[in-house]
Amino acid sequence: MKIKKLPIGQSSFENLIKNNCIYIDKTEKIYQLITTGQFYFLSRPRRFGKSLLVSTLKNIFLGNKELFKGLWIYESDYEWKKHPVITIDFNEILLDTSPKLLQGLAKTLDKIANYYEIKLCEVEYKYKFEELIVKLKGKYEHDVVVLIDEYDKPIITHLGVGEERLKIAKENRDILKSFYGTLKGENVIKNLRFVLLTGVSKFSKAGVFSELNNLNDISMHSKYADLLGVTEDELRLHFDDYLQETADELGIENEKLISKIIDYYNGYRFSEKNLKVINPYSLLCLFDNRMFRNYWFESGTPTFLVNLLKQEDFYLPRVENLIVKESIFSTYELEDLDPTALLFQTGYLTIKDYYIDTNEYVLSYPNKEVKYSFLEILYKSYTNDIDNDNRFLELGRALRSGNIDKFIELAKLIFSRIAYSVGSKLNEANFHTLFYLMVSAGGAPAEMEILSCDGRIDMVVSWKDKIFIMEFKCDQSAEKALEQIKEKNYSSRFRVQGSKLYLIGINFDTNIRNISDWKSEVIG
Repeated sequence: MKIKKLPIGQSSFENLIKNNCIYIDKTEKIYQLITTGQFYFLSRPRRFGKSLLVSTLKNIFLGNKELFKGLWIYESDYEWKKHPVITIDFNEILLDTSPKLLQGLAKTLDKIANYYEIKLCEVEYKYKFEELIVKLKGKYEHDVVVLIDEYDKPIITHLGVGEERLKIAKENRDILKSFYGTLKGENVIKNLRFVLLTGVSKFSKAGVFSELNNLNDISMHSKYADLLGVTEDELRLHFDDYLQETADELGIENEKLISKIIDYYNGYRFSEKNLKVINPYSLLCLFDNRMFRNYWFESGTPTFLVNLLKQEDFYLPRVENLIVKESIFSTYELEDLDPTALLFQTGYLTIKDYYIDTNEYVLSYPNKEVKYSFLEILYKSYTNDIDNDNRFLELGRALRSGNIDKFIELAKLIFSRIAYSVGSKLNEANFHTLFYLMVSAGGAPAEMEILSCDGRIDMVVSWKDKIFIMEFKCDQSAEKALEQIKEKNYSSRFRVQGSKLYLIGINFDTNIRNISDWKSEVIG
């Protein structure tokens, strides 16, 4: 049997099926969606399959049953009625200015009307939308389906790039508020069968959705936690041939390859239920290229997020194992952007754990791809240093091998390359942040401010049989830092049989903007 193709870059369900591409059957969950409700909202990170979901729904509502042969919904009791479908994809509309957004919306509605051979008389976009829905229902005598993909793109495209662009974002928000509000009008809602809006972010009901407050947000619903993305079971079931070919190419066993895929690309969790999914884009690129790279991250640099984190003076080491309340997932406003909420919604943080007793969530990086590439770009942005890639790797290797002399030497070299404008502002907190970023970007699993019985340990790095315990001082002495580790017995909780402990005290001199001295001891 011929191996099915990898659907790289495919967002059309029809093309995917006709080209004999792999399709992970999500139609049972889609059936539940379309038979139990009417108005839905779904937020997921970019390149997670939102457009393919929209295309799949479109073909279901158009009654294209034969495309679904062999899938769950084909054998179900779904009636396959043919509905008129309005699909609006903001990836296909020019969003440079608010007038272009208005023009693009009008052209899109006219194009759909022409396809269905309907003449629209209204000029203004809001009333044109209403007229199209009403006339489609009148002509075809079946309720209308509305699918809106990347609903928030006209807003988020303009964030983090200056005040003028923020002004455009606010203008576009007001346009979209009015446009989406059409769907709740009494004359419209009675003509609708199903509505889905997808996007990356979730703006508050007082913002974009103030006039459309009847949406059922399934973004964190456990029933739909794996509606998008690839579970480990689905990986084994649908990609067995590619797993074998890639394992052979890399010279490793299948199980080792799967374990590495889980480390690099898995970890996305969207509900209280402990169900994690693999990033589909990175997975497909891995099987296509037969090598591990940061595919998802490289496909879109998070410039806006980086700028926001710097602007808010966000303490980056606290991102890992960050405990938050449920409200953090709810919404945000253009006037009050929450970095933590944005990091979660855009896929740079995910749910690591959930405490049912207190209704609290633990957030962290989903996987190695996101963690190390994000931290590296943050370091470069914070320091204006773009040439330290190899030194990061050398730094990580030196630490993991236990060569503390070389580790400190490389750290000092990297600090010496930091732009003066950045270095002149360095204080103890900023030094901690930069040290954390450079160590993490070097591939060493660093944790900051680890709680112990006698205080907080500045940094701990665990690697196989080695544990590195670090204490930092500013304008004091490395000896004092090392003494604190010993006096407060920071190492006691890490004394595991067979492990070697490295106690490292480091002093940072703000005058020279670099490490001035360091001391270390090895136990075990």
